[in-house]
Amino acid sequence: MKQIKLEPITHENFAPFGQFYGMSSPDGYALCGEIHQFFPDRITADSEHRVGYSPIVVKKPERMIITQQEYHTGTWEMILPMDDDMILHCAPASAGAIVTDHVKAFLVPKHTLVKMNAAIWHLAPLPANNEQLTAMIILPECTYCNDCSVVDLAEDEQFEIVK
Repeated sequence: MKQIKLEPITHENFAPFGQFYGMSSPDGYALCGEIHQFFPDRITADSEHRVGYSPIVVKKPERMIITQQEYHTGTWEMILPMDDDMILHCAPASAGAIVTDHVKAFLVPKHTLVKMNAAIWHLAPLPANNEQLTAMIILPECTYCNDCSVVDLAEDEQFEIVK
């Protein structure tokens, strides 16, 4: 089985898939008041529909063997790990063709908001340290019903994420 080496997320290595920002340690220009600093528009996204904010709880598997992937043809997705660092696997947009030869796995620090571009292959984030991860999934409302293609990977397409 193919093994994918987990790598720390950086702006350079994640650029083909989207962008991210550490929400618990903001930096750069801020709008400041007497008691606040506001860091506007660090990540933006357009939507013609209402946006849903949905928690997900994911248990840590014994081995991180990936047997499914999904993509959203016309929709971005954001994930914010709340209580642990997360492991996120991504593969490039491919018009629905399975491209597990191009998968990357990223270690994302908790409280880092990740935005994946439309059509990027992924699935649920995985806990890096704890027995389970709670994360916030941010998507235009009902994307999981009307723009979500989940694919079972053939045995030779499956992969394991290793540290």
